[in-house]
Amino acid sequence: MHSMKQTLERFKIVRLIVSIYRLKAVRALVPLAAIALVYLEGQHELKRVHLGLILRELRHVPAGAILEMMGVALFSVAVMSGYDYLIRRHFRLDLGRWSTFRYSWIANTFNNLIGFAGLAGVGLRTLLYKKSGVPASVLTPAIVFLSPLMITGLSLLSWGNILGLLPAAALLHEHRWLVFAVWGMALYLPFFIIVQRSALFAKWINRGQNRTPWLTVGASIGASLLEWLFAGITFWIIGGHLLGRIDFVTVFSIYVIAAIAGILSMAPGGIGAFDLIALLGLTQLGYRSDQAMAVLVIYRLFYYLIPWLIGLVLAALEIGLQGKKSADRNSAGIEPSLNVWQKIWGWPGQYTFLSDLGVWALGKLVFASGIILLLSAATPELLYRLRITEDLLSLPVMRISHHLSVLIGFMLILLSRGISLRVRRAFIWTSALLFAGAVFTFTKGFDYEEAVFLLVVAFILWISRARFYRISVPVSRQNTAWWLALTSFIALVYYLLGNYVHHGFLKHLPHGVEPGWLHRHSNVAATAAGGLVFSWLLLTMMITLRPHRNGDELFADRDMERLRRFLGEHTGNSLTHMLFLGDKSFYWAQDGKVLFAFARARDKLIVLGDPLGPRSLVNDGISEFRQAADLYGLAVVFYQVTPDFLPIYHEQGYHFFKLGEEALVPLADFTLSGKKNADLRNVKSRFEREGYVFEVAEAPHPEKLLDELRRISEEWLNGRSEKGYSLGWFKPAYLQLAQIALLRSKEGDVLAFASMAPGYDRGETASIDLMRHRRNTPNGTMDYLFIRLLEWAKEQGSLKFNLGNAPLSSVGHNSGALREEKLAHLVFVRGGHWYGFAGLRRYKEKFSPLWEPRYLAYPATLTLSILTLDLVRLVSRHPEAKEDQA
Repeated sequence: MHSMKQTLERFKIVRLIVSIYRLKAVRALVPLAAIALVYLEGQHELKRVHLGLILRELRHVPAGAILEMMGVALFSVAVMSGYDYLIRRHFRLDLGRWSTFRYSWIANTFNNLIGFAGLAGVGLRTLLYKKSGVPASVLTPAIVFLSPLMITGLSLLSWGNILGLLPAAALLHEHRWLVFAVWGMALYLPFFIIVQRSALFAKWINRGQNRTPWLTVGASIGASLLEWLFAGITFWIIGGHLLGRIDFVTVFSIYVIAAIAGILSMAPGGIGAFDLIALLGLTQLGYRSDQAMAVLVIYRLFYYLIPWLIGLVLAALEIGLQGKKSADRNSAGIEPSLNVWQKIWGWPGQYTFLSDLGVWALGKLVFASGIILLLSAATPELLYRLRITEDLLSLPVMRISHHLSVLIGFMLILLSRGISLRVRRAFIWTSALLFAGAVFTFTKGFDYEEAVFLLVVAFILWISRARFYRISVPVSRQNTAWWLALTSFIALVYYLLGNYVHHGFLKHLPHGVEPGWLHRHSNVAATAAGGLVFSWLLLTMMITLRPHRNGDELFADRDMERLRRFLGEHTGNSLTHMLFLGDKSFYWAQDGKVLFAFARARDKLIVLGDPLGPRSLVNDGISEFRQAADLYGLAVVFYQVTPDFLPIYHEQGYHFFKLGEEALVPLADFTLSGKKNADLRNVKSRFEREGYVFEVAEAPHPEKLLDELRRISEEWLNGRSEKGYSLGWFKPAYLQLAQIALLRSKEGDVLAFASMAPGYDRGETASIDLMRHRRNTPNGTMDYLFIRLLEWAKEQGSLKFNLGNAPLSSVGHNSGALREEKLAHLVFVRGGHWYGFAGLRRYKEKFSPLWEPRYLAYPATLTLSILTLDLVRLVSRHPEAKEDQA
């Protein structure tokens, strides 16, 4: 296999095709091209489709027929569970029958609607099976085994088209390109069988056991055949109710061709390609375009949308209804308590984990509730229901209910994000709005179906109430702009849909119905604009008036006196002195025994360095800090951490990125003797010969000296703004806290200075903080200053001298490094124009330091690229500016 691949890659055309396919843009164009081709073939029929007539066809379907169509569609979706029962038996998965069915329903309905070439189903199956204890060594082959067999049934049916058992000659003759699609799908079946029976498949998928038995291969094809057969039966039954008596074989043949086109388009659910081919086939049978489109709308609703909504409910119940509020919010070994509904649904072991899918599903249910309310308001109600409602209620009440339904719809769409983020106030507001929406959708037009759905969602939220524990979450400008754009687009679609549907619907009313009577029930433009504006006003009021806004009072501690007392009892590190700059807040964990110093960057709390305090308490302290931050939707990140603490961060589930290396000079070994240090000896001799004077000024420093140092600092900055957070800046009160090394000319003027940063480790480490010099200083000025500092620190009894960080040093230079690390290495090598990363490393190498790595530790939920931008913004922010609360 490997040699064959190498042989193929020798051909330039093969390499070219592979290179083109790897381009994401090209892969995205494939389904677009397929849909465009189908559209060109069917645009004539699409122009004859009228939405008003489609709604009229749908409104005339009897309730009994609706129940029958929905029942058949749900049964057809349930048949797809055969896939999961097949891999359960073939791979001997330790999983119950009911759990297998639930997992199958969730995965298959999501895959039907979302698609992504089957990735949605694969991802959900992996998550659900893994959470149920299926080992990865078993799960991976099972998923790989399952993926290719799902279209074997359709491939078998393609042979029926080719052999004339499922005749669709008229459709294939009219659109010749479909012949190639049918043949391509048909040839997949023998290819599948050959692969299943191959030795390589037995080795890789069957875990070295025998070849896949013929019985299993047959069962695989049978399971797929059942799926496509029952889906086609659903399509036929829906067509029979809407089109009258219709031949099964003829309609099923059209369905198979349309399904092949949908598969080849790779669009979610085959949307576009499937619908247009089915439309063309049905119109060839003599049915009107509006009738054919009504069949497709009902099919999409009953076979795709409603099962997916049920799948959302199952996903929320499956993954969202455990008693504990977060994986981090309970101590290890403590089982979460279950309420009565959770005990009814499943057994306690089912609720000992947490996944974001649960809250994602709950959020999407609320989002779907808002969309359903808007769709209900945008489309005309049934005439007999309007008359019943108007007999029971006054017209003003119906109008008010209509407008309030739209407002609640927009509010639910906006609050769905708060539900996904587990915000307690969002849960309270959403629950109230769901109940109110159920009432108003009932009083506006007797729409009991929508009311029942909203009440079901409210019920699911109520039994999931323990999951909503956050006090608030950050509100960023980017998210606000995104949701404003989304809701504005939804309002526009609501207006266009409502305006077009009502006009089309009114043209085809029965005789004797007064059009003006129906017009009085809706003013689409005013309703859309009012719902959008008032929903945003209400949301703004909720955010503005919320208590504990952004957790400011929890993270506002900057008690310097407490910090001094703490450092008198506990050891610090090379970054500890920067806590006195006043730009960082303090969080005291473990009864004040562990200290976190951090700054806020959007929805992240960036801790500078490792936590301070007894090492035995640090792990629990991090958990405590993360829980407090999580109440406000904030993530905790650690910046410039040392290797000693990596095991603790790893235990917390953090990922790592190497930021660079810190230069530490062992003072016991420091000397200017030897050939390697000849340049440093020459620099020292020259400066001493020319009368330059080195001194270390003790605090407190006179104002005159600080004024002189300020002028030097401004000259060195040359108009640039100061950096902050992990870098010191010129602040007189801060400089008064430590010694300052000065280099004077023989006339007594200060040419350069370096402020010292105590290591708070009983004098073992000496560090420099702020380094500035005049512009026109002699070559070697900073070299001489460093030499004298190292000698002075050695005389003071320090064991090592910290020369500071070399950013991106030794990052990503190995072939196995991460992509982001390789990019960082490229910046290190090529980025001299902007910063001089490599030059800084070479300069510090003069003093023969030992290099110790520094890392960024961040939660797996964060995206490294976005986090990097936030860090750059944090360090570049003007030090005296107010902290960013966005």
